[in-house]
Amino acid sequence: MILVGNGRMITQDNLNPYMEDGCIVINENKIEDIGSTTDMKSKYPNHEYIDANKKVIMPGLINSHMHIYSSFARGMSVTGKPSENFSEILENLWWKLDKQLALEDTKYSAYSTYIECIKNGVTTVFDHHASPNAIEGSLFVINDVAKELGIRTCLCYEVSDRDGGLTIDQGIKENVDFIKYAQDDKSDMVKGMFGLHAAFTLSDDTLNKCATEMEGLDTGYHVHAAEGIADLHYNLQNHGKRVVERLMDFGVLKEKTIAVHCIHVNSAEINLLKDTNTFVVHNPESNMGNAVGCSPAIELLKKGITVGLGTDGYTSDMFESLKVANIIHKHHLCDPRVGFGEGQKMLFDNNTKIAKAYFKNDLGIIKKGAYADVIVVDYTPHTPLTENTLGGHIIFGMSGRSVDTTIINGKVLMKDRELVNIDESEILSKSREVSKKLWNRI
Repeated sequence: MILVGNGRMITQDNLNPYMEDGCIVINENKIEDIGSTTDMKSKYPNHEYIDANKKVIMPGLINSHMHIYSSFARGMSVTGKPSENFSEILENLWWKLDKQLALEDTKYSAYSTYIECIKNGVTTVFDHHASPNAIEGSLFVINDVAKELGIRTCLCYEVSDRDGGLTIDQGIKENVDFIKYAQDDKSDMVKGMFGLHAAFTLSDDTLNKCATEMEGLDTGYHVHAAEGIADLHYNLQNHGKRVVERLMDFGVLKEKTIAVHCIHVNSAEINLLKDTNTFVVHNPESNMGNAVGCSPAIELLKKGITVGLGTDGYTSDMFESLKVANIIHKHHLCDPRVGFGEGQKMLFDNNTKIAKAYFKNDLGIIKKGAYADVIVVDYTPHTPLTENTLGGHIIFGMSGRSVDTTIINGKVLMKDRELVNIDESEILSKSREVSKKLWNRI
């Protein structure tokens, strides 16, 4: 067993939200017990003890929408005139990048991204992958890296019509093969979803194929929905329906499905999302960076929709995404009352609900019986930290770089900012080499 104690404990458990002197007892991959440091050390003597030294102990963070491969765009120059809208950003950057990805690029983008996640206290990642000229085996390569590093993940491949018929069939097969593999995996460290790019790159024939292949698979879709206005315009002009309405027609909206963004939706579509218990994931930094508009996340939450928080590949730091979720809606709605509570609900409550739909046990919470995904944050408050003030301390005082220790599934992956049994320097050196070759191909 491992004891992690002598820390200010934020549990994200409403029944026991905060302990000034908390200690967690980890037995294999679950939390065995919680109490004061003195009591736990007395009750469980002679076990490994990690002294948090008055730092903050809290649950590992969950990212409910990520693009691992996008990490290889960091620092890359894009030739030609600057993109004027989201459609041009896709064509000039992301679709040029993903077409050049080989399995080795996918592997090392997974290494570098998952390492950043671990260092930022993110212990579970829902990823949405694309590599149209290297589809077969791509999800298995990403999973091999996740397994090696010890991070929890849920993967899918984005099916799209934009690269032709062969890639459609390959994308569908990669999803189905990986979903079945993950369902047979007993570790509960990996899950699979059925990935779709977006309605404007999917024909009716392809959506029908996907629906047929989904029959009998106990999982959901992971799809971008109404992110840019062009998605809405395309579907209205070519199908006579709005984005969410069209996805509804093919059975995409349902329990376990993640509809990402949902920016350009109307009240009828919002009702469809609610009535089908579809998850929505908000990615505020990406939306601002792509200038696609502000998500109606506040309205969606008021309607009772489970809205989670992701990064869309923009960052691996969920604290950063939370900070922006707090302020973007204040700015957009000209209302200083919104964002603070809603952002925390998305990250700490709803990401946990999304993860619970896939993984067998509780994540994102510190309580007896939950999976031992725990982080220690190097943060010392200079004002009172209590169960009533902890939200302000998290938003305004913490960041991913403050994470000192990361434990996933009961295993210590990072301690004192040093990765355990992971040669970060060697991996990142190889990553720079691989990404440079990728840039040259582009």
